[in-house]
Amino acid sequence: MRVLVVTNLVPDAATPQRGRWVRDQVAAIRARGVEVEEFGFPRGRSNYLPAARRLRALLRRERFDLVHAHYGLAGWVARAAGARPLIVTFHGTDVRHPIVGPLSRRLAWQADLASAVSSALFAEEDGRPGLPPVPGAAVLPCGPALERFAPAPRAAARAALGLDPDGRYLFFPADPARPEKRHDRAAALAAAADARLLTGGSIEPEAMSTWMNAADAVVVTSDYEGFGMAAIEALACDVPVLSTPVGVAPYLLAGIEGCLCAPFDAEKWAAAARPHLGADDPRVAGSARAATLAAGPMAERVIEVYRHLTASPV
Repeated sequence: MRVLVVTNLVPDAATPQRGRWVRDQVAAIRARGVEVEEFGFPRGRSNYLPAARRLRALLRRERFDLVHAHYGLAGWVARAAGARPLIVTFHGTDVRHPIVGPLSRRLAWQADLASAVSSALFAEEDGRPGLPPVPGAAVLPCGPALERFAPAPRAAARAALGLDPDGRYLFFPADPARPEKRHDRAAALAAAADARLLTGGSIEPEAMSTWMNAADAVVVTSDYEGFGMAAIEALACDVPVLSTPVGVAPYLLAGIEGCLCAPFDAEKWAAAARPHLGADDPRVAGSARAATLAAGPMAERVIEVYRHLTASPV
């Protein structure tokens, strides 16, 4: 089987982690014997038409058993290029965005298979509509490559980052400029808990585990998440996670002592954070749960869909 993955989730200097989850999935699928080629292009309105032209030329030159587009606008590029059969996986912002969302919801009816990285994207969330009830739609997450994430001594992680060994740190693992991530909530929490807030956004993927292990807790204060990669990565490090009930958080954090999955309330969250902020090296028993959503198991689900669409045994 030969698959072409199309995506505009490509990294740049400001956001080196963008699309890491797609690349992790591609690597996991390749490791299971499927031949995968990648077609990437930058975000931005001026890039879509040239990308569609280049992709159409590629599809005329080479044969692929199917095309798998990640993100709604990349799916439209693939459809305009004549890709068939076409799987489109929606990731979150492409469904909830006020402009891109309607385009994605329209595309869901036109793909050979519409999928989302979590079932949450098929429902309304925070007043934003989800994907339509397309027959045969699937949930196909892109799990993280958890070999990059494991518990490490907090003192060593803080020393590597030049942080105060006795500091009280909460880690907000997202770009503060993205409004749906709600950095304002995280800042209010840090103030209420008398903690310093560390923020992500421009951290290299290879360094993310160090930042998580350096923190007393990781906080996900988002209005919505398509999946919730950062919470899984933190849990793989056995670092406590406080999250709004978005994406996979209700499943991920259920029953794990020391974690919180609840609507945001600064005082309630501060009460949950304080025991971690006062501990020498706070940990939770999270790595086993995180492993169920890792790149490998999720890739196997994707390959089953590939087999179904192509009637191929590989």
